[in-house]
Amino acid sequence: MKRVYVNEEWCLGCHLCEYYCAFANSGLADMVKALKGKKIRPNIRVEGDAGISFAVSCRHCSDALCVSGCLTGAMSVKDGVISIDKERCIGCLTCVALCPYGAVMPSDDGVVQKCELCTNHGGEPVCVKNCPNHAIVYVEEAER
Repeated sequence: MKRVYVNEEWCLGCHLCEYYCAFANSGLADMVKALKGKKIRPNIRVEGDAGISFAVSCRHCSDALCVSGCLTGAMSVKDGVISIDKERCIGCLTCVALCPYGAVMPSDDGVVQKCELCTNHGGEPVCVKNCPNHAIVYVEEAER
């Protein structure tokens, strides 16, 4: 299965992946209307200091603690992609506490959010498409 990987040596720390992710998940067609004056809530986030930056996103673990620990069954795996059923999520944040990568985050609407590999946008994740330095890639695990 394809996964998102980050090469921290190439990451500029520009945060464009965050903006494109937030825009893609906003449901709006105009980036300015979607993001201007709003606190963005991307499913990927850039961390780092001292000249090293890297993007943190869901690893879609094969034995995911977030899925097994979900109290309502809102988190599930289909074709290797971990996704959230927002109708079933009660916002208990157990999955946030269980994720060893910090990739599951609270959202503004009382449930959780995380990278779902842009399955609702088809094809390559937008963070990968819009990384100016190609630090984020979407490849098979074996190709890495």
